[in-house]
Amino acid sequence: MKKILIVLIALALIAGGWAWRRARAARDNAPAMREVVVERGAIRETVLATGTVEPQNRVALASPVSGRLEEVLPREGDQVQRGQTLALVSSTERATLLDAARARGPEELARWEQLYKPTPVIAPLDGTVIARLLEPGQSVSPDKAILVLSDRLIVRAQVDETDMARIAIGQRTEIRLDAYPRQVLTARVEHIAYESRTVNNVTIYNVEIAPDELPPFVRSGMSAGVTFILRATNDVLVLPAEALRGTRERRTVLVPAAAPRLPPEEREVEVGIDDGRTVELLNGLAEGDRVLVPEVALGTTSGPQKSSPLSPFGGGGRRRL
Repeated sequence: MKKILIVLIALALIAGGWAWRRARAARDNAPAMREVVVERGAIRETVLATGTVEPQNRVALASPVSGRLEEVLPREGDQVQRGQTLALVSSTERATLLDAARARGPEELARWEQLYKPTPVIAPLDGTVIARLLEPGQSVSPDKAILVLSDRLIVRAQVDETDMARIAIGQRTEIRLDAYPRQVLTARVEHIAYESRTVNNVTIYNVEIAPDELPPFVRSGMSAGVTFILRATNDVLVLPAEALRGTRERRTVLVPAAAPRLPPEEREVEVGIDDGRTVELLNGLAEGDRVLVPEVALGTTSGPQKSSPLSPFGGGGRRRL
């Protein structure tokens, strides 16, 4: 009987040690958790794309006759009006006559300049000179542009076809130029292309975005990051997206236990806007409540972010700004 009791005690000790080791291993392998506080903030659901500053209407002006360029009146950046004379061109015959008259003296040259007027190059629209390609003295022809005009500059963005259902005419957007990343330009969607293009095996559509106000530092050809604003809220309860557990039908979070040594409590919540990093809390928690969030190793990401080769921010179709 004494031997049986010793055996039972030994078995109990072995079982207890095995259970203790198992609990310790589970505790050591459990992800590290940190506490975050439910607080109020702003959140936006957005779509990101890349774009380029381009003229909405680009008009290259050439001479109607071949010959020599005598004068170019505007400089790059100047505003011009429709019907304004922008350049003067001597045809080949006029240039030959003027050169011969110049050899005979200034009076002969002045007489021929009065008799044989140069050919003007006229602005066909109101706009801005964005390129001055030739200078006086150079040869010109009808197939060689002298000036390039633009009626206005826009941003032409490349939008992945998977995001097209969320883009609409008149939608608010924000533009950040790579050359001026701290300057945010407000804008609106003005036109969506009807025909797609394929870039790096990705089907994209060109979307034209018109800035509300165009600063003088904007230049044609600048690269830009475009943020299409889908939904935005202010002064709402927010929480890191990695705190959420469960499925889309049932979202839960872990809250600290009410007493020491007790496991965390799982609580069901209702969420609203989700930008991939932060979620809006509609129900289930109050401001100031604490929630457990797993520690994320440096260099990893979490949340329903969408990877896109066209994204200007290294992947992720949504972000919080």
